[in-house]
Amino acid sequence: MTVATREVEKKEANLHHGVERTRAKRVYTPAVDIIEKNEEIYLLADMPGVDNESVEVTLEKDTLTIYGKVEPEIPDGLRLTESEYGVGDYQRTFTLSEEIDREKIQASVKNGVLRLTLPKAEAVKTRKIPVKAEA
Repeated sequence: MTVATREVEKKEANLHHGVERTRAKRVYTPAVDIIEKNEEIYLLADMPGVDNESVEVTLEKDTLTIYGKVEPEIPDGLRLTESEYGVGDYQRTFTLSEEIDREKIQASVKNGVLRLTLPKAEAVKTRKIPVKAEA
């Protein structure tokens, strides 16, 4: 039996015209899974090296931005001579539709995976409409 493997590479984030970074460091676009359920939408972002102290989630109007700061881990007294794994920050931006209840968004991070829970607004949730029998 052959096992199919797929090499995954980090994608460097594209800078929008006129945007400059304040840190001279690479910024990667985290891979994201988006899962929709009846009551909410889950967004799972792979951001290896981030924890709750180094990740930021901001919402400005309809723009949701996730940003994770990563510092290279080099033990004291040693220096990096070869690196095959690119170390850098993570950033990705999403535009939210009106169906998201912005006041109830929650975020948590575990083992380098950022999990956002985006609850749907009451007006867009699926609801069952009762059917009455007429006499």
